[in-house]
Amino acid sequence: MSMYRQFWLAIILSTLLALVGSLLASTLSSRAYLNEQLRLKNADNATVLALSLSQKNIDAVELELVIAALFDSGHYVSIVVTDPMGKTIVERRAALEKSDVPSWFINAFPIQSTPGQAQISSGWKQIGTVSLVTQSGAAYQTLWKSSREMVMTLALSGLIAGYLGTLILRRLKKPLRVVVDQATAMSERRFIITPEPKVPELRQLSMAMNSTSNLLQSMFAEEAERVEALRRQANTDPVTGLANRHHFLAQLQVSVEAEDAPAGSLLLLRLTRLAELNRQLGRNKADALLRKIGDLLLVSQNSLPNGFSARLNGTDFALIFREVDAGTVAATLLQQVTQELASIPNSPSAFIGVGQFSSGVAPGAVLSQVDSAVASAESAGVNDWRMAAPLDIEQAPRSAEEWSKLIQRALEQHWVKLALFPVVYFDGKVSHKEAALRLMFGGEWFPAGRFLPIAERLGLTDRLDLAAVNLAFEELSQQTTTDVAINLSAHSIQDAGFRSRLRSLLLSRPLLAKRLWIEVPENGAQGSLDAFRAFYQDMQQTGCKLGLEHFGRQFEKLNLLHDLKLDYVKVDGAFIRGIDSNAGNQAFIKGIANIIHRMGLQVFAESVNTPEELAALTNLGLDGATGVAVQA
Repeated sequence: MSMYRQFWLAIILSTLLALVGSLLASTLSSRAYLNEQLRLKNADNATVLALSLSQKNIDAVELELVIAALFDSGHYVSIVVTDPMGKTIVERRAALEKSDVPSWFINAFPIQSTPGQAQISSGWKQIGTVSLVTQSGAAYQTLWKSSREMVMTLALSGLIAGYLGTLILRRLKKPLRVVVDQATAMSERRFIITPEPKVPELRQLSMAMNSTSNLLQSMFAEEAERVEALRRQANTDPVTGLANRHHFLAQLQVSVEAEDAPAGSLLLLRLTRLAELNRQLGRNKADALLRKIGDLLLVSQNSLPNGFSARLNGTDFALIFREVDAGTVAATLLQQVTQELASIPNSPSAFIGVGQFSSGVAPGAVLSQVDSAVASAESAGVNDWRMAAPLDIEQAPRSAEEWSKLIQRALEQHWVKLALFPVVYFDGKVSHKEAALRLMFGGEWFPAGRFLPIAERLGLTDRLDLAAVNLAFEELSQQTTTDVAINLSAHSIQDAGFRSRLRSLLLSRPLLAKRLWIEVPENGAQGSLDAFRAFYQDMQQTGCKLGLEHFGRQFEKLNLLHDLKLDYVKVDGAFIRGIDSNAGNQAFIKGIANIIHRMGLQVFAESVNTPEELAALTNLGLDGATGVAVQA
C-alpha cells in the first residue's frame, strides 16, 4: 500500500473513530440527562398529586375518578395508588406508546423512567401511596433528534477534516513526486535540479538530492572532458587547435559520400616561405603566427553553415562550408590573413584556391581540383585567390525559383520515396532501417543532399519532413517486424507549427509511431537548444524514439542535454573512417560509448565502409552500426 493511501486510511480511521466516540459519548450523556429529568418529573408529579389528594376528604370512588381523569391526559405510563398495607386501591397502565424513533435506537439506548412516589395523608393519618411513571416518548424523540444533529455535525466536521487532509497531502505529495522524478532521472543519467519546498523535512531531502545530482553531473562532466581530450588529441593539430589532416580527409569523405550530404565548397589556404620565417623569428613566434591564422579559420568556421576547418600540413590549411558564396568567403579570408602577415618583416605570402563539390564526387578529385586553383594563385606571385573550374558542368546549380518549382511539383505529384539502409546490432539482428528521402526530377531520383540545402533556404523542409513521416508510416504498415528511422531538418523543428502538425500526425497513428525513430543532427540540436527542447516536449506523448545523428563533433556540449531522456545517438562517420588504424579515435569512441550507455542510450556508428572498420567497432562498446560494410 502506498504512503499516500496509508495517510488517507489514517485520516479516515481517525475521523471515524472521532465521530463514533463523540456520538457515543454525546448520546450516553444525553440519555443520562433525560433519565434524571424523567426521575425528577415523576417525583414532582407524584408529590403534587399526593398533596392534592391529601387536602380533600376523598372517598374511594372519587379517588378512582380523579386518577382516571389524570391518566386519560395521556402523559403517564402508569398511575398506582396503594393503601398503607400495600394493597392496590387504583391502578391505571397504558399500552406501549407509538413513536417515530427506530426500534433499534430504543433498544440500543433505553431510557429508564424511575417511578415517582409520594404519601397521601389526612392530617396525621396515612391514607396510601401514589406511584406514577411519565411517558418517555418525548425523551426518545429528543435523544433521537440530538443524535441525528450530532451525526450531521460530525459528518460535516469529517468532510472538512478530509478536505484539509487532502490539501496537506497535496502539499506533501507534490515535492515528494518531484524528488521521485529526480531520483528516476538520476537512474537514467539525467541530472536535474529541483526547487526546494517550504516543509523543513522535505527541504532537507530536496537539498540532499540536489547535491547528489550536482555531484553526479560533475563526475559525468569530468569523464566527458576526459573523452573530449581524447578526441582533441586524436583529431586536432596541437599548434593551431584545428582538425588535423587525417580527420579532415575523413570529414571530406563523409561530406561527399553521405546519402544526405548537401553540396558545399572547399577552400585551401597555403602560406609560403614558412621554413624561412621559422629560422628568422624562431619556432615560438612562427607557431604564434600559425595560431593566429588558425583563429581566423575558426572564426570563419563558426560563422559559416556546417563550417569545418583543418591544418593539413605545415603550410596548408583547409575550410569546408555550405550554402555561402565561395568567392566572398575566399576574398574575405585572404584580406584577413594578409593583414595578419603584413606586420611581419619579410612576410610570407598567402594563396587561396576554392572549389565546389557535390555528393558522389571522389574526395581526391575535389582536392586535386582545388589544389590546381591554389597553384594558379601562386603563379601570380602576390597574395591572391582563384576559383577552381567545376567538376561537372551539367550539375551547375539551378535558380532558386526553378528549384522551388521542382521540389513543390515533386511533392504534389508524390514523386517521393525512401531509400532504406539497415542499422544492425553486432550480433547480426536488425535494429531498424534508416530512411533517406529522395525526390524525382525529370525521371531521375535525386538524393537529399542535392535538394535539401535549397529547400532549407526556401522554407520547404517542413513539407519534405512530413512527407518522409508519411512514407515511413506506409513502410511500417507494410511490414511488421522492423522499425524505421527518419531524420528531420534542424530548420523544421524550430517551427512551432511544424512541431504541432507532426505531433498530431504521430498521435493519429499511435501503434506505428511506437516503431518510428526520429533523429536530428547534433549541430541542429545544439545550435537551437531551446527549439530542440520544445520539440522533445512535443514528442514525449507520441511514443516514438528520439535520437541524435552525426554525434561527436560537439561532444563538449553533452552536458546541455543531460535533462533530456533521449533514446539513442549515431556517432559521426568522420570518427569512424579508418578507425581500425586510429588508436586515438578508438579511445574516443570507447569513451563515448561508456558515457552514453551510462545515460541509458543506445550508440550506433555511421558510415562504416570497410570490414576492418566494422571489426574494430565490435570491441569498442557500441551497440551496432550502419554503412556500406553492414549487411542485414
